[in-house]
Amino acid sequence: MKQQIGVGLIGLGVVGGGVARALLERGEYFARQVGAELVVRRAAVRDLKKPRSVELPPGTLTDDVESLINDPSIDIIVEVIGGEEPAGSFIRAALKAGKHVVTANKELIAKQGPELLADAHSRGLDIMFEASVGGGIPLIAPLRRDLLANRISSIRAIINGTTNYIVTSMAREGAMAEALRQQGLEPPSSGGYAEALARAQELGYAEPDPTNDVEGYDAAYKLAIMASLGFRTRVHPSDIHTEGITKLSLRDFQYAQELGYAIKLLAIAERTDGGIVARVAPTLLPQSEPLAKVDDVYNAVQIEGDLTGKVLLQGRGAGADPTSSAVVADVLDLAHSIVLGTRERKYWALESETPVLSLDALQSRYYVRVTVADKPGVLAQIARTLGDHGVSIAAVNQKEANEDHQTAELVIMTHRAREGAMQAALREIEGLEVVAQVSSFLRVEG
Repeated sequence: MKQQIGVGLIGLGVVGGGVARALLERGEYFARQVGAELVVRRAAVRDLKKPRSVELPPGTLTDDVESLINDPSIDIIVEVIGGEEPAGSFIRAALKAGKHVVTANKELIAKQGPELLADAHSRGLDIMFEASVGGGIPLIAPLRRDLLANRISSIRAIINGTTNYIVTSMAREGAMAEALRQQGLEPPSSGGYAEALARAQELGYAEPDPTNDVEGYDAAYKLAIMASLGFRTRVHPSDIHTEGITKLSLRDFQYAQELGYAIKLLAIAERTDGGIVARVAPTLLPQSEPLAKVDDVYNAVQIEGDLTGKVLLQGRGAGADPTSSAVVADVLDLAHSIVLGTRERKYWALESETPVLSLDALQSRYYVRVTVADKPGVLAQIARTLGDHGVSIAAVNQKEANEDHQTAELVIMTHRAREGAMQAALREIEGLEVVAQVSSFLRVEG
């Protein structure tokens, strides 16, 4: 039996530093759990002079990734630099050198996961990637093992802490504005998305460039991984219809609350008769739903299987500590397998060619906010246009009129309809002479 398991780190930033610190400070405890000592042999960084949050033994730091990968004393390589390249090249080189890999890289696993895993398993190695989705929330292990007996029908997730903090802030701001109006007071003219984003950046919840988060790309990477695992078919990020939160208005949150809904950026993948439909988009969710109560930077994933029913996993989805926890857990799992001379048996096996369908195949209810001319007959024209495309109205509310512009705002909730038909109807509605603009369009879950 091996007495020591060598670990090499590619990246020693916030997460990498947390992983190194845990391995150093909890070494004795981990050794008892695994059956061998875990030793940080090397850590590859770009700048050797940069101050570090963790002090490693002399000679551990290097700026030569190749020497780390080919070090015969290293059994497990941990990649925590992110991005598709050069991380992908480093991982492929590590596999070629006979090393197991642990990664937190959601973009790389979403885009190249099946290919990398096939390469690893052809060499008798494994890649662990629990930290790539949901930070400290255990999601990958349940999908790879614990839910394997199930035929998964849907995955619904709030999987980006930045956007969840922003929409939670906007919901609270919208509720406050409505309370002021009911008291006959005028709410502040400022507020909304830009202010909520600025607060998120001040608190460190949002990056200086928040594009990946607020445009939904981060959530799409994570959904691609979960959907590929859950449905045992290839779901690439490019297959996922992706919308962000930048066009949301405080009015949408106010009106949603009046109707009994919350607005969340949901990542959803569903099994239909013809294939898988996957999307990331702001969505109205009944306030009674558990996901509607997941606020601030928390994440949650609801998985529905034919044997388990609905399973909800919730917790801190991001941050150094939760992500480091997931990475270290994967390191311990691999180390224990090395000590026992075994390997991971359940892995990302693509078992079907189930197609990923375009969003046109989606069946949903819809919320539409439209600015129209304030005169008789407008609603009839809109209802007729919707009806021509097989879309029926469930409810409609006329909001305050703008006397200066002679316009009014309509909030329309539809019955269940096909996405393609709804989009065609909206294009016609936008062209109606009585319509100034379609201000908002959101799908409704539940």
